[in-house]
Amino acid sequence: MTYVLLVVVLTLAFPWGGAAVARRLADRLPPRWACRTLVGAAVLLAGGTVSALAGLFHVPFLASLERLSLTRVLEVWPTAVPFACVAGALLLTQLVLLVRRWSRHRALLGRAWLSAGAGTGDGDVLVVPGTDVDAFALPGYRGRRGRVVVTSGMLRSLEPGEREVLLAHERAHLAGRHHLLSAVVDLVSVIHPAIRSLREALAFHLERWADEEAAEVVGDRRVTAAAIARAALAGAAHARVAGYPLLSATSGPVPRRVAALLLPEPAPARGGVRRVGVAALAASVVLAAVTALALAYGLHEYVEFAARRLIGGGAG
Repeated sequence: MTYVLLVVVLTLAFPWGGAAVARRLADRLPPRWACRTLVGAAVLLAGGTVSALAGLFHVPFLASLERLSLTRVLEVWPTAVPFACVAGALLLTQLVLLVRRWSRHRALLGRAWLSAGAGTGDGDVLVVPGTDVDAFALPGYRGRRGRVVVTSGMLRSLEPGEREVLLAHERAHLAGRHHLLSAVVDLVSVIHPAIRSLREALAFHLERWADEEAAEVVGDRRVTAAAIARAALAGAAHARVAGYPLLSATSGPVPRRVAALLLPEPAPARGGVRRVGVAALAASVVLAAVTALALAYGLHEYVEFAARRLIGGGAG
């Protein structure tokens, strides 16, 4: 039982270190690869946490498969059922939080589409009249394709060239389906507290990804930086919570984004950089797999050992 608990504790503690490594790696990769690394790390860390809790929850049930009396099991290992109950309660709590978070996502998306109903425009842009200063990428919903929503107040705040940057930025969010990446990490962040830091890091790198796409479309990094800064200042008085499902050019740590745009374009993830990213993801997969195998082996050995002792009449 001690071996099993040790593996479970290590598995539950691992996300704190894994999340820190993923954030540091993302800061050294181009935005596109940084986002993929963060999403992959979040999913793996959440999966490892759930696997550990599920394994601990099933210990008494595994013992029952060996036709062992639960009463006899508790005489020898009295902590088996309490630990299993705690694990089961945590799994149930995670499930409830996951369903609530998903429901909130759908409700926010529905309200966003409702608020954009007054907008007019051609193509993929909806202009909403009013004095509010806002712009965001609105994902598709119930058969409707995604649109770029911008208020007339935001358009009045920008020069023509800056408007082009803003629209290119929001189009990049839609084309890259960034809302799905954001949604995945936001959902699995309910599994373990350490994953919440990956959600914040992902929000920054998604904006950086869209910034770089906009700079490529416009062909001028300084103009792009100026447009992002002006849009953020204009929309500061009407700030809202950034992230899924509404990704906006005015969200995130804008000074860091502007500073990055004033630097040369990030080199493509080739050669050594790409190998580092792939190696890091591969290492995460291997580590998660080894941990899962160790947990499964430990549970198997625990049940076999319990069976030999209890059937043989051994005492605790």
